[in-house]
Amino acid sequence: MANADDSSKIWIGNDHGGYELKRKFVAFLRERGIPFEDVGSHSSDIARYPHYAVRVAKAISDGEAKRGILICSTGIGMSIIANKFERVRAALCTSAYMGRLTRAHNDSNILCLGGKITGELEALDILEAWLATEYDGGRHDISLGLIAEAEENLSDDSAWQPSRDYYRES
Repeated sequence: MANADDSSKIWIGNDHGGYELKRKFVAFLRERGIPFEDVGSHSSDIARYPHYAVRVAKAISDGEAKRGILICSTGIGMSIIANKFERVRAALCTSAYMGRLTRAHNDSNILCLGGKITGELEALDILEAWLATEYDGGRHDISLGLIAEAEENLSDDSAWQPSRDYYRES
């Protein structure tokens, strides 16, 4: 792995359904000198995805990492648990186009994939697009502001109401 500030490492986690694809991703990251933290699972033995999703999502939520990758059989379970954490914007992607747009428009910080439903070449294209795309900002800041506002209010067990009527604004 390349030397880098720990927060620049991409954290990667998987269960048994994502193990083989994770191995391909690790090779991809290594070849490009992209630093990463592999939190497991380290085999195709049955493993419960929440254990690994929590480690990656917590690192993002706590500011220990800026980006993460989660892989289970479908990517659905990983995205569900990861999005329970504040400041996490986990996106389940099935195409490179989705990978680009979720970075450009949503500033996603965790990429979720299905190791049993996404082919290796497509998954690598998704990863490459997601890594290469920067957040556009601008009009998308409004939505991210609303997400942050909702997270703050929802974590207080309050009923969230937007502070402004964004539906009428363009």
